[in-house]
Amino acid sequence: MEESTQQETISLVPIGRVTNGVEYPGDVRWETVTSEIAISPQLMEALDGIEGFSHVVVIFYLHKVDEDRRSLLKVHPENREELPLVGVFATRSPVRPNPIGVTVVKLLERQGNVLKVLGLDAYHGTPVLDVKPYLRRGDLIEEATMPDWLLRLWELQDDGH
Repeated sequence: MEESTQQETISLVPIGRVTNGVEYPGDVRWETVTSEIAISPQLMEALDGIEGFSHVVVIFYLHKVDEDRRSLLKVHPENREELPLVGVFATRSPVRPNPIGVTVVKLLERQGNVLKVLGLDAYHGTPVLDVKPYLRRGDLIEEATMPDWLLRLWELQDDGH
């Protein structure tokens, strides 16, 4: 495969914004946060049928990440020095070359052009790029594996550290 030497520029337009009152920076347990995603009114028809899904995938722009931090290629997960230094593509860190977040959330309800969701790890005002239904067939991979450091991180989080 030939490597491209040119950087291609891609332009995206947000389809909506997050409202949840959580300001940056903030230490918060995202799985407990209820957010509203206000989709642009002219796109409201695109939401028709979304109510049939219990969960949706939200793709958003990490607009609060500093430009200079986007050049970091390795991080300690969640800035924990006791965890190994790994490449950003091996983490869910917001510090990445393209500051794009992807999260599966519980869809609580739809009211017109507003989706109420639980567990979205995005700050108040975050631009939303897309919403897609979560599909058990295709999205759920039963045999997926994870490195030991991630299991240790989850144990630390569960212990309140």
